[in-house]
Amino acid sequence: MRKRRWSRRSSSRSPAPIDDRPGAGDALTLFRNDIIQWTSKLRLAHDPTHCGELFRSTMEPLGFDAFACGVVDLDERDRCVFYLIDWPDDWRRFYMSSGLLEHDPVVGALQHRTDVFTWSDLRADRKFAEAGREALERVATEGWKDGLVVPVPLSERRIGIVSLSGPDPIVTPDARAYIGVLATQMHGHVRAMMPRHGFARAPAGLTDREIACVRLVAHGLSDTAIARALHIAPSTAHEFVEKAKARLKARSRVTLVAIAIELGIVSA
Repeated sequence: MRKRRWSRRSSSRSPAPIDDRPGAGDALTLFRNDIIQWTSKLRLAHDPTHCGELFRSTMEPLGFDAFACGVVDLDERDRCVFYLIDWPDDWRRFYMSSGLLEHDPVVGALQHRTDVFTWSDLRADRKFAEAGREALERVATEGWKDGLVVPVPLSERRIGIVSLSGPDPIVTPDARAYIGVLATQMHGHVRAMMPRHGFARAPAGLTDREIACVRLVAHGLSDTAIARALHIAPSTAHEFVEKAKARLKARSRVTLVAIAIELGIVSA
């Protein structure tokens, strides 16, 4: 995809094309063509890793050098799932082991925000909690001065998310619109791959065996049929299903399947 020169000044116009041709119409055409070309490349990416590489290479010219993609459960943060994590290893370990997910201000903001927003937008909000400001200051020590968050609505209480960060990212209205479209497309493509390729971090600590059982439950199999399919004892299959229900806080197999579909564990 052709790299564009983005203006850091807010503008109501679409991004200016690289050859500086005059006219908003020309700019809008290039903007649209870029998205069409990128979508074609995305369709050729046959696994989450290649999707992530394509997305990262597109975001780097805009000043973003890290991102994560997944689903946030607004009722039970432990059910949050990561499809892709493109973070430095040290930060990934800290985030996962410190319990920061429970206090992540970006995740909290999804309770009331459905638009594309930045960390600066959160800081400017007078209602933004002090704990959230402290969390963003902690992130800033990693060199990420600002970030962009793209919510992807899935249901009332579960929201897809693509969260990007960088040392000096471009977050003009045009850049937000452009990134919002690409991030939403990437999220949907990767989410559809999860049943075949697995997660960067499974929800609620589900094991591979438990996930396999959940997927078979979604196909209507009984514990006995699951046992035959996985070559395990029926009692073991039942135990895996019950553990999965407990981890996902599902009271029934029907609820288990509904949660699994929204989190991308199984295909709809």
